[in-house]
Amino acid sequence: MWLSSNGPISGKHGPLVGAVDQGTSSTRFLVFSAVTGEVLTYHQEEVIQIYPKESWVEQDPSALLKSVLICIEKTVENLRTLEIDPADIKAIGITNQRETTIVWDKTTGNPLYNAIVWLDSRTASTVEAILKETPGQNKDYVKDLCGLPITTYFSALKLRWLLDNIKEVQEVAQKGNLLFGTVDTWLLWNLTGGLDGGLHVTDVTNASRTMLMNISTLQWDPNLCKFFKIPLSVLPEIRSSSEVYGYITKGPLLGVPISGVLGDQQAALVGQMCMSRGQAKNTYGTGCFLLYNTGTQIVQSEHGLLTTVAYKFGKTAPTVYALEGSVAIAGAAVRWLRDNLNIIQSSADIEPLAKSVKDSGGVYFVPAFSGLYAPYWRSDARGTICGLTQSSTGAHLARAVLEAVCFQTREILDSMQKDSGISLNKLQVDGGMTCNNTLMQLQADIAGVPVARPSMTETTALGAAMAAGAAEGIAVWDLTKLSPLTTDDFTPTLLPEEREQSYER
Repeated sequence: MWLSSNGPISGKHGPLVGAVDQGTSSTRFLVFSAVTGEVLTYHQEEVIQIYPKESWVEQDPSALLKSVLICIEKTVENLRTLEIDPADIKAIGITNQRETTIVWDKTTGNPLYNAIVWLDSRTASTVEAILKETPGQNKDYVKDLCGLPITTYFSALKLRWLLDNIKEVQEVAQKGNLLFGTVDTWLLWNLTGGLDGGLHVTDVTNASRTMLMNISTLQWDPNLCKFFKIPLSVLPEIRSSSEVYGYITKGPLLGVPISGVLGDQQAALVGQMCMSRGQAKNTYGTGCFLLYNTGTQIVQSEHGLLTTVAYKFGKTAPTVYALEGSVAIAGAAVRWLRDNLNIIQSSADIEPLAKSVKDSGGVYFVPAFSGLYAPYWRSDARGTICGLTQSSTGAHLARAVLEAVCFQTREILDSMQKDSGISLNKLQVDGGMTCNNTLMQLQADIAGVPVARPSMTETTALGAAMAAGAAEGIAVWDLTKLSPLTTDDFTPTLLPEEREQSYER
């Protein structure tokens, strides 16, 4: 057995666990067997991103919620078609795009503004204003408390912008009726009742991405809230990543407990079984996110990385931390080639196109569409293409786009090695881009470490399901009896001097 269950066996697949996976570009609901770890069925809905102005990225909170409800309903229909009893679902986990900021009126339940997505960089002027009042204009001024630099990426800045610029948000806040949440909180509040007793809670992994939680105490920090001028009253209660938060109050899964919540990158770390100090995973999605498990030790980066909470599996369980390197643009650059330049017709077309040339022909691409994240944290940076000649083709640019993802990942790996003092001996990967074998081989060559891609592709949702199924009072998923994922492995083929020469260029 790949995974073990010590809970009650019910139905032909044993106890089941559902996972809501609400990402930047889509929402899915998946159902796993807690015995085998197998995905039995799922449904996916695309979600729309809104671009009102340059560098602004929004989503409709009501549409996000609706997509979750549709996915649950359709997946339950699939179960019935497969003659699997939906009553076998013993728990639900939630994993979500992080930092994305939602505010709503607790008396009406209505959002007061579109969700400001993590990629959005409208808060550059807010960051600038805060830094002007910060000693030495030091973007790392509060990093010892929250693990994060002062940048457009994190929720505190987005919430500050809403309080400063949106009149309705100001008015509702003055009345004491304003609620803030990341996507997990918005979904939890609505799924557990909304206006009728909905729970205003979040988990430690999502809270650790706001800049308002003290990473040592795991509570909202009054000094951080004062620094960013955020009223404590609008913030949700912080809980562990694995406990019964509440119960679904409507729909086909009425009464099922929600018992696991993890930010999407932390969920992928868990789903990849990177639960020992020194293990790391990289997720290739809209952006690129590399997490390195540092165990129960808080490691403050000296090389531009973030210190974040990896997971906390239970109220009294130890807190596990991670170093993180975030790349803003990865898969989004492929979409840019498709939608803006029309170089490819579908995202899958990039692999044969990039593979049709032996190298990028000297073309280099910096995909700083919304600034640069780790290790630079420059919201003012913008994208560039250099090295173009009369011989350059779309194939060279396509290959340069893939190489850019790999070069940025290499930079983060180098920073992690400097901070931890440990050289990584394997990079575990997941995310939509990892189906591209050319990208995976490029990554192994540029990073100089073997790359392991799991044959089980749903690692993010799996992590949320594991957290939910292992919760106290649920106990259908045994985290002490985990087997390694089977993987496709990509081994470096470049000589060290060739690799370094390529990287230095």
